Parts: sequence; C-alpha cells; structure tokens
Amino acid sequence: MALPVQLSFFAEDADVDEKKGDELDRANLGTFQDSLRAPVHRWFTYPAGFSFKAVEEAFRLYRINPGMSVYDPFAGTATTNVVAKQYGIHSFGVEAHPFVHFVGRTKLFWEFIFPDLLHEIDGLITSIRRNIEKQNITAIDVRSIFPELVCKCYSDDKLTSLYLCREAINALPPGPFRDFARLGLTNLLRSIADVATGWPYISPQKAKKGTKANNGISVVDSLRNQLYQMYSDLREVASRESSPGRANLLLGDSRLHQDSIESASIDLAFTSPPYLNNYDYSDRTRLEMYFWGEAKSWGDITQKVRSRLIMSATTQIARSRYDESQLLSADISAAVPHVAAELESKIGEISRRRLTKGGKKSYDIMVAGYFNDMLKVFRETFRILKPGAHFLLILGDSAPYGVHIPTDVYLGEIGKAIGFSHYNIEDLRVRGGKWKDNPQRHKVLLKESILTLTKE
Repeated sequence: MALPVQLSFFAEDADVDEKKGDELDRANLGTFQDSLRAPVHRWFTYPAGFSFKAVEEAFRLYRINPGMSVYDPFAGTATTNVVAKQYGIHSFGVEAHPFVHFVGRTKLFWEFIFPDLLHEIDGLITSIRRNIEKQNITAIDVRSIFPELVCKCYSDDKLTSLYLCREAINALPPGPFRDFARLGLTNLLRSIADVATGWPYISPQKAKKGTKANNGISVVDSLRNQLYQMYSDLREVASRESSPGRANLLLGDSRLHQDSIESASIDLAFTSPPYLNNYDYSDRTRLEMYFWGEAKSWGDITQKVRSRLIMSATTQIARSRYDESQLLSADISAAVPHVAAELESKIGEISRRRLTKGGKKSYDIMVAGYFNDMLKVFRETFRILKPGAHFLLILGDSAPYGVHIPTDVYLGEIGKAIGFSHYNIEDLRVRGGKWKDNPQRHKVLLKESILTLTKE
C-alpha cells in the first residue's frame, strides 16, 4: 500500500517562527512530559497522556477560536478539554475508563469561589491532623483494609496516614470539593511510595531511589502542599482574559452514537487513541483504584474497566470466544477491502508465529479487534464534524511478534473509505529503542506520528 505524501503539522502557517518550533519539541508531543509542569494538567500524572502543546498548536493551526467546539473521542484525563476550556473553546470528550473519567471531570471543574476553597482546604487538613492526634495509630490494621499490592508500596505508618486522609475525604459531602481533595490525594500515591511505582509497572520488591528521605515525609503536609498547588493552578487559569469554554466530559463509549452531540456541530477533533501495543490501560490505575476501594482484584478491574475499552491489549481477550476464521468484521472488509486484505495476511502470519512463542499471546485477535473498533469510532467522529473540519490523531504503530502494522496508514485509509476526503501523516519520533537489547523483542523500528483527516 502506497504511503500518502507527508505534510508538516507545523509548517502550513508561515507565521510559525523558529522559537515556537523549538518550544513544541515534536518528539514529546505524544508524551505527557510537557504536561508534568503545566497548571491543571499536572494534577494527575497519566502515562497514556500526550502534550497539551500539541492541542494548542492544533487550535492555532486550524484557527479554532473562542466559541467554537472541539471533540476528543478518547478523552483520558481531559488534556484536549482542559486546553479548550482555557482558551474559551467549547468541548466534548468521551472516556470509557471510570477512574480516568473521574480524573478528567475533576480537572475540568474551575467554578470554585476561591476564598471558600482555601477555607475548605485548611478545614480538611485541620480535621485530618485532629483525627491523627486522637487515633491510636498502632491499633489500625491497614493490612486488613487494603489489598496486598497497596500494602507492599508503603510502610505501615505511611499507609495509616494515607488511610486517615482517605477516610476524612470520604466523609466530606459529595460534590466538587470532595472530588478536588480526592484527586489531590490520588496524585500523591506514587510520588510518596516507598517502592518503585513508576509507569507502567509497580515493582514492590524494588526500593525507590531516595527511599530514606521518602520515609520521613509527612503525608498530611504533602496533601496540604498538593491541594495548595491545585488551588494556585486554578487561580492562574482564572486570571486569563477569555471566559472559560464549556466542557462536557462523557463517561461512555466513543464507538457508539453520542446523543448529546449534534451532527456536523464540531469544528475540530483531536485525540490520542490507545496504541496497538498490548498496553493494558485498565491495569495502569490499579494502585489508585485499589487504594480507594473501587476494585480489589484482577477480576474487578476486568469487569469494571477492561470490558468497557476498545481492543488494544491481549488481557482483554478470552480466545475461546472468537471465530479464528473470521477475526476482521464484515464491516471492515466491505469498507476497505484493500486494507482488509493486507490485515488478513498479517493476522494470519501473527497467528502462525504465536504458536512458536512461549506466551502464545493473542496478538492476532488484538489487531483485528482494534481496527474493528476504530472503524466505529471514525464513523461517529465523522458524523459530528462540520464540513471542512479536521480530525487529528497522535498514533503509534506496532509489530506484534515482529509483524509490522502501520496503524497510521491503515487508519488513514479507513478514514477515506468512510468519507474523509484525504489524510496526511507526519512522523514525530522513533519508538522502542530502549528495548533494543532485549533478545525476546522484535527488531522492527517503530514510530509515533500525527494522522490528520480532512472532511470536506
């Protein structure tokens, strides 16, 4: 299949200067790196996130101005929606992961009365300190309260303090401040842990660097500082000249018709969908969900999260439920027969290779399911976009068992088949280099790119 001509995401407007290009740092647009230090975005470190600067650049490039509307079908922690709100742009987002949706929804509530918010923060911290003073700390058996994974991440004293913070927040009246405080405590869980709790894997046997200093940390002081920073972030975004845009973050499925979004009503869609790389998005928030009591086991995570997500990981697959002779949907075959033919061939090769591998992972079903699902997402996104609007996706390709799947090209062709007039691809960075010495990993060079689809 021939590749489309690649046009620059950044060079269509002659007004872009060199300094602006340097600030964008293309290699980081598909990562959360820029957002780690940005107000509101930094309220939760999300490994599947992308740079807010990519959204800002898209708004500038396509002249998305206050009062216009944007859409993100995989909203995650609401990066697209937060940027839109800051610039007075209205937005819709859809997120299927309930806990990630909570994070995004909380980041989008800015309508606090600031003196009242500061008073509530101070009142919460004072209440927690009093509870700690009154409690017989040693009598609290945190190991009977939390799942084993949580207990392995903290000393008993630290976990007890975290537990008392959790209970004080849970006792607050339901509403925006309780969500605000809950997210503040959530964002501390990995940074103050005693073991390696980086993304994507938690390693309870591996002590975190600087653990000795971490052991002396005050959980309550850390929570106070975190909430003060969040308060300061809100003051900063509120000081902007433009009125905030309306944000509507839906807990739902972007493969389905969104009744609350009218056809041909959206000026731009911007997203970064799950990558086809066996990354278990449902498992990435396991520590947080276990801590808050929203899940207690792998089975809980599967029922509450995995079952809601589009196909992108083999952990979502029970192989016996699939007809291996027809993994690609008839919908895909009818819409894009040339893509379906290539995929059928590659899926067949993956099926053969998996039988020679120790893990025998169901990458063949994963690949087919991914494109079956993305076709549905594309159709719904096409429906709600205005004529002349664009749909931008930050994507990564993959090579399950060494069989290369050019995700950006296949999705571009699917987009054309359902009505988009054309598509462009721009490469952002090379991926997978840190695994080059792993003898069990394939040697296919992977990349991250921006796919732009145009509706005319």
